Amino acid sequence: MKNEESGMKNFYLNKMFVLAVILFTTCVPGFADNHRGRLQIGTGLLYERGMDLTVAYEHETRYHNAWEYFGNVYLKWDECASCGHVCPKSFWSNYNTWGLGVAYKPCVTRGRNHHGNLRIVGGGSLGSDRHNVVGSVHAGYEHSYSLRKGWQVYWQVKSDLMIGGNDLFRTGVVIGVKLPIK
Repeated sequence: MKNEESGMKNFYLNKMFVLAVILFTTCVPGFADNHRGRLQIGTGLLYERGMDLTVAYEHETRYHNAWEYFGNVYLKWDECASCGHVCPKSFWSNYNTWGLGVAYKPCVTRGRNHHGNLRIVGGGSLGSDRHNVVGSVHAGYEHSYSLRKGWQVYWQVKSDLMIGGNDLFRTGVVIGVKLPIK
């Protein structure tokens, strides 16, 4: 009975989080000036059986180079031993980590309404799973497309080298949106 109650609680909390993100993204005003900060929200799938959510503040400097200060949550699911498939408990409670870090993103390609950046984390990021401290070193490529009022959409190919966690390597694709802020 407790598993069903906690599963329903997690389900409603996730729905509330999605609703809050949607309300925030539709209510934030946009500004088209360069060299301002952007709130960056992205999610994606990583090998093997992982899901990633990153929320970041990006400060763009000259020529689309940028600094990113990010928080990252990772969820890894597995098949349930009792029922033989992925159930809510094996999805939400298998292995979770979080981390905080800083990334420098030099621009390597520019176009009329798009640009591409390498994503290099200087010094890595630090976080935790449920029991231990977890460190990581991130690298990847991010390509952003400019929209009206300073909004951007992006896709990112990322690779993470984990130190002290259950995974050694994580790699995958993330898509997201960047919202201009004052």
